[in-house]
Amino acid sequence: MARCEYCGVEITLPFKCRQCGKMLCVDHRLPESHGCESLIYAQAREAIIHREVGLNRLSIIPGLRLSRELRDLIIAWLVLGFCFSINGASNLTRFITDPLMGIYKVWIFIEAFSASLLTVGLGFIAHELSHRYYGKKLGCHAEFKLWPLGLLMALAFAILSRGSVVFAAPGAVYISPKTSYMATKKVYGIISLAGPLANLAMALMFLTLSLTHITLLSEIGEMGFNVNLWLAAFNLLPLGMMDGQKIFNWDRRIWFLITIPVWAVIFLRIL
Repeated sequence: MARCEYCGVEITLPFKCRQCGKMLCVDHRLPESHGCESLIYAQAREAIIHREVGLNRLSIIPGLRLSRELRDLIIAWLVLGFCFSINGASNLTRFITDPLMGIYKVWIFIEAFSASLLTVGLGFIAHELSHRYYGKKLGCHAEFKLWPLGLLMALAFAILSRGSVVFAAPGAVYISPKTSYMATKKVYGIISLAGPLANLAMALMFLTLSLTHITLLSEIGEMGFNVNLWLAAFNLLPLGMMDGQKIFNWDRRIWFLITIPVWAVIFLRIL
């Protein structure tokens, strides 16, 4: 009768580790269960593969180096800001027939674009960077990348609908575990939960701003609250590759605890 080379218990049906060749019991058959030496090699190798070096940087202005990821975030932010403020530019052709009205429309668009960058833009940035932060904190490689087709669709939907419909998916944070045993439902669930929670935090911040007696700040706060509340609710839907699906697969109790109150607030505001 064989013995487990890790705990010493007698076993009738030993498992052989493909990495180190040890004979093990059922409780210690996995590499992480018996401290397999191959894990150290795998982690070191993955660390080399995913180590962030200065090769992925672009020089746009002499003396200024901008990472590709930061560039993608800025582009996505500006495009979404434009898409959500395009209502203010829908009649800019009036500039030709009525210069005064055209100047007024340009000013309206600038105001709408600025407000959009503060509300939609900050909500989007907070959502994506939260995914990135917790992805890296949990030992995964996390990086935001543009989705060119998503950018084109966002612009097309916004222009054709004059800002009424926006396909707000210009990119996403791509998460890849550095080792296979990190790819668990819990890890993906926590990383996915970070995005909607960031939007809820932003919604509370803008709600506070909306309570001020300054008209401009109050309007920005109201817009920011509605936008971030909707971003959180939409991303919590348990569909496809959305955050809600990963959270639901990980822990349904947490999903219900967060999703139901958020959607309840939205329906109450509609009514």
